[in-house]
Amino acid sequence: MRFALAVLANTLLLTMPSVAQVPAEVEACRLSGLAALKERSPSLEHLTFDMESLAISKATTRVEDTPIRMVVIGEAYLQREKSDKPNRFVCLVSDKGKVVPTFFTEQ
Repeated sequence: MRFALAVLANTLLLTMPSVAQVPAEVEACRLSGLAALKERSPSLEHLTFDMESLAISKATTRVEDTPIRMVVIGEAYLQREKSDKPNRFVCLVSDKGKVVPTFFTEQ
């Protein structure tokens, strides 16, 4: 009986879809972007990134005196009543893991 339960448990673990780990910088981009958008639209409550559209690139560049180590680009969906169209975003992350700016554009 124990052997059968062990086989069943292993089978379930092997057949479950794996959940990819999202880097903490991506969540920092989302939270920073949401805060910036809420300044213009206080009623906005949700910002969702389309995880399949994300391009996460390591970088070794600078914006003025701030070193940039990561660039995150992708599509985001805003909670709005009028539109479900995705918005393109670009997020820069400093060498200390802090979000520098996040830009959103409608497609």
